[in-house]
Amino acid sequence: MSGKRLLGALEGGGTKMVCAIGYDDGTILKRESIPTSTPEETLPKLARFFQKEGVAALGIGSFGPVDLREDSDTYGYITATPKLSWVDTPFLPVLRDALNVPVGFETDVNMAAIGEHILGAGRSMSSIVYLTVGTGVGAGIIIDDKPLHGLVHPEMGHLLLQPAPGETCPDGFCPYHKGCLEGLACGPSIEKRWGKPAGELPPDHPAWALEAEYLAQCCSNVVFALSPERIILGGGVMRQSHLFAIIRKRTLDLLGGYIRSDRILENIDNYIVPPGLGEDSGIAGGLILASRQLGR
Repeated sequence: MSGKRLLGALEGGGTKMVCAIGYDDGTILKRESIPTSTPEETLPKLARFFQKEGVAALGIGSFGPVDLREDSDTYGYITATPKLSWVDTPFLPVLRDALNVPVGFETDVNMAAIGEHILGAGRSMSSIVYLTVGTGVGAGIIIDDKPLHGLVHPEMGHLLLQPAPGETCPDGFCPYHKGCLEGLACGPSIEKRWGKPAGELPPDHPAWALEAEYLAQCCSNVVFALSPERIILGGGVMRQSHLFAIIRKRTLDLLGGYIRSDRILENIDNYIVPPGLGEDSGIAGGLILASRQLGR
């Protein structure tokens, strides 16, 4: 840990960039939101924020896809993103050159997973999955205390699911895949299916049983494929706290008694949980990521 050296965290989203300064114990001293426009307009504003604050290191979590391979010529780039003006943008190199400090780089969801792993609902656990359900759906995965990258990085939002009985939009709304998790369960998909934003639908609306079905399919797949010690569900859609009980029950149904762990079978309420850090998971993870760069 970096003690009281001032650190920067940048949570880079397709709509806004959240910049913050603080310490690696999760203390956030200041934050500012900058709209995401073009790289030419946005990156200089980000650089000026952190230059003004005089940070010793910076942790970036970005929307993607991104290149996380440190031996790659395009390490720290946003690559083939649907946000076309950001395709092949050297996100990390531009800010590293502007600030002349160590910079860590992760996916936005892995950065949130780091925050939850060290300071939030995943403390004292070596493996967690952090799933965010909002404008899109993504997952940050910690295995053996390290973020999982793989060949590129996991895109759990595009898991292919079984349409629920009576589903009127079985293909979902993803432009890339039919019947994927994001296309069926993200916030914009809920609005397209029902004609209203998720936040305007009452708790007894049929949207929520459908949403819980798809998130439970995801959770059961996560258990089968990764066997984490805890699953954390965050993002704007999961502010509907009544969803948790439905997701937990349906996940148990889908597991079918095959996974024999009391942590799941007897204590599901503490296995699928909301974020311990609330809306600060990503920023906290960014401060930790920055601290780790100083340690290197």
